[in-house]
Amino acid sequence: MKRLLRYLKPFIFLLLLAIALLFVQANADLALPDYMLRIVNVGIQQGGVDNPVPQALRLTTMERLSLFLSADEQAEVLAQYTRIDPSSSEAQNYLKQYPLLSTEPIYILKTTEAETQKRLEQTLAKPLIVVFGLEQVAHNPEAAAGMLGNLGAGFDLSQLPPGVDVFAFFKQLPEVQRMRILEAVNQRLAILGGEKAIRQGAGRAVLAEYEALDMDTQRLQTGFLFRVGGQMLLIALVSAVATVTVGLLGSRIAAGLARDLRHLLFEKVMRFSGAEFEHFSTASVITRATNDITQVQTVLGFLIRMVFYAPIIGIGGILRALDKSPSMWWTIALAVGILLTLIITSFSLAMPKFRVIQSLIDRLNLVARENLSGMMVVRSFNRQKYEESRFDHANRLLTDTNLFVNRLFVIMMPFMMLVMNGTTMLILWVGGRQVAQAQMEIGDMIAFMQYTMQIVFAFLMISMLFITFPRADVSAHRIADVLEMPVSVVDPLHPRHFPEPFVPSIEFRNVTFRYPSADDDVLHNLTFRIEAGQTVGIMGTTGSGKSTVVNLIPRFYDVTEGAILVSGVDIRDVPLRELRDKIGYIPQSSVLFSGSIEGNLRFADEDADEETLKLALNIAQAADFVLERPQGLQTAVAQGGMNFSGGQKQRLSIARALVKRAPIYIFDDSFSALDYRTDARLRQALSKQLRHSTVLIVSQRIATIKNADQILVLDEGRLVGQGTHETLMVTNEIYREIALSQLRQQEALA
Repeated sequence: MKRLLRYLKPFIFLLLLAIALLFVQANADLALPDYMLRIVNVGIQQGGVDNPVPQALRLTTMERLSLFLSADEQAEVLAQYTRIDPSSSEAQNYLKQYPLLSTEPIYILKTTEAETQKRLEQTLAKPLIVVFGLEQVAHNPEAAAGMLGNLGAGFDLSQLPPGVDVFAFFKQLPEVQRMRILEAVNQRLAILGGEKAIRQGAGRAVLAEYEALDMDTQRLQTGFLFRVGGQMLLIALVSAVATVTVGLLGSRIAAGLARDLRHLLFEKVMRFSGAEFEHFSTASVITRATNDITQVQTVLGFLIRMVFYAPIIGIGGILRALDKSPSMWWTIALAVGILLTLIITSFSLAMPKFRVIQSLIDRLNLVARENLSGMMVVRSFNRQKYEESRFDHANRLLTDTNLFVNRLFVIMMPFMMLVMNGTTMLILWVGGRQVAQAQMEIGDMIAFMQYTMQIVFAFLMISMLFITFPRADVSAHRIADVLEMPVSVVDPLHPRHFPEPFVPSIEFRNVTFRYPSADDDVLHNLTFRIEAGQTVGIMGTTGSGKSTVVNLIPRFYDVTEGAILVSGVDIRDVPLRELRDKIGYIPQSSVLFSGSIEGNLRFADEDADEETLKLALNIAQAADFVLERPQGLQTAVAQGGMNFSGGQKQRLSIARALVKRAPIYIFDDSFSALDYRTDARLRQALSKQLRHSTVLIVSQRIATIKNADQILVLDEGRLVGQGTHETLMVTNEIYREIALSQLRQQEALA
C-alpha cells in the first residue's frame, strides 16, 4: 500500500480531519467506563455522595470527630464550618434542606474552593470513617468485630460491656491512644485499597450523616444519576457524531482515491507502447482497473476508520484498566496474547493465498474473454464442452482458494468471540473475589471489564484489518506496477517541430528493430526513402516484418538502431501528438467503438461537418450500407462493431481515417476483407482524393499494390526488393512468386 501513498496528497486535509475526529471518538469511548464507574460506586453504592467532605454536620458528629483530630486540625475544621442554631435568623435559609435544624444545631460548610476542600478531605476522611464505624458498633455491638474489630493499642471493641457509651469511653482515653486507633484504621484501609477505600468509606459516612440530618437523600442520588447519566449521553453523542463523520470522510477519501487511480491507470495505459503491453495482458489490465482498485478502496475506508482508532483504544484501555486494578493485568495479557497468536497464524497462512487469488481472477477473466470473443469459432468446432471444462477448471481453482481463505476467517471470528466471552467470565470470577474481599469496588470491576472489552475489540478490529489488508496490499502492488511502469515511447525533452510547409516524406536510415525481450532482430538495416505524394506498397511473405515497418512510423515502437525521418526530422525528436496528427492509420483488425457511426467517424475530427463525413463514407465505399439505413449516421454500433460484417468494419475504419485529412496514410492490410470489385473502386477513389498525401499500403494482394509508385519487398526483416511492379516482376524472385501465385501469368506480365 505504501507505493500508493503519494496519491493521497489531494486528500491530506480530509485525512488529518479524520484523524483528529478519531482521537475525539477514541477519548470519548474511553471516558464512558469511568462515568459508569461513578454511577455504580458513587450513584448507587454511596447514594450520590461524590464528595467525602460533608456539606453539613450535626453538633454531635462534630464533637465526635474532634476526638480523632489534633488541636490544629480541630481549629482548621471549625474555621471552615459555621454553626447554625435553630433559634438563629439564618436557620430558615437551611431548614428546608436540613430539617433536623429545627431541633438541634448543625454546622454548615463555608468554602467551595477546591484546594480547601482537598485539605479538608485529607483531614476529615479517616475520622469520619472511624466515627461512622463506632456509631454502627453502638447500634449493633455484635457486629463490632466485623466492622472495626481490634483497632490496635490494646482495644477490641467486641469485648466492650453492654450499655457502654463508646464515644464516652474514647473521650476518656488520652489523645495519643486515640491517634493510634486512627492509625490502625488507616493501615487497614491501606490494605483494602488505599485512597479509593478511604474515599468510599468517607462517602458512606457522609451519606449516613445526611440521613441523620433528615435530608432528601433519594433526591440527592437521583440528581447525581441524572447528571452523570446526562454527561454520558452527551459524550456518547459526541462519539456517534465523530464516528459518522469519520465514516463519511473515510468513504470520500477512499472513493476519491479509487477515482484518481482509475483515471491515472487508464491514462497510463493509453500512453503505453507495444513494448509495455507485453508485460500486462488485456484481462490483467481490466482486473487491475476494476477488482484491484475496488479492493484498495474498500480497505482504505476501513483503514482510515481503524488504523488510528484501534491503537488509541488499545493503549488507552490498557492504561485505564491497569489504573482500576493493577493486580488483574494478567487477564488482559492472556487475552491479547491469544488474539495475537491467532492473528499472526492467520496472516501467515492467508497472505500467500491472496497473491494467488488475484492471478486466478486474471486467468478467469482471460478464459471468459476468449470464449466470448471467439464464441463462433468454439461453436463451429463443437468445442463447447472443452471450453466449459476449461472455464470450470479456472473457476474451481479460484473458488477453492477463496474457500480456503474464507474458512480460515470463519474459524477466526467465533474463536475471537470465545476469547472475548472467556475473558469476561475470567474478569467476573477474579474481580468478584476481590470485591468480596473489599480489595476492589464493583464499579471498578465493571469499568475494568469494559476497558478489557475495548482492548479486545481493538485487537479484533486490527485482526479484521489483517484479514482484508493482505489482499488489498497485493492489489495495490499490482496497480503500482502499472502506474510505475516506465513508458518506452515518450515525448523528447527538447522537442523539435516539423518544418512549415510540412512535406510528407518518409525516410528509413539503417533501421534495425527488435521487440522487447526478443532474442533476434525483426528488421535488419532497412534503408529506403518515400517521397511526398507517393503511394508505396509493402509486400512480403507472412512474418517478414511488413506491419512492424509501418508501426514504427507513428512510434508505436521505437527503433532499436538507426532513424526514421518524416519531413526531414527524426520522429523521436518530435512530440508524439504532433507526429500522430500527421498520420491517418488504419490497422489490420478493424476497431469500432460502441455508440453511433457518426461518433466513430468524429473520432478522427470532432469538428468535422456532415458533408465531410459523407464524403469520407463515399470514398471508403461505405455510403451504400450507411446512408440507406433509416438512422443513417446515427446507426448504432455495437461493442467492437459486432453488428457489421468484416468488410463493412474495414470500410468504416477507412472512412474514419479519411475524415482526418492527414498528409500521411498507412493502410495496414486494410483491404483484406473486401471483395476485388470493392477493392478496385476504393483504390480508384483513394488515388483521386489522396493524390497530395503519402500513402503506405501493406497488403498480400498483388492487385491492391500493383499500381503503386514503388513497392517494397521484405523477406525475414530485410529489404530484398524495391521498385515498380514491372521492375520487380523481372528482378525479384520473391515478388514474382507471390504475383504468379495470385494472377494469371498473362495478367502479371501485362
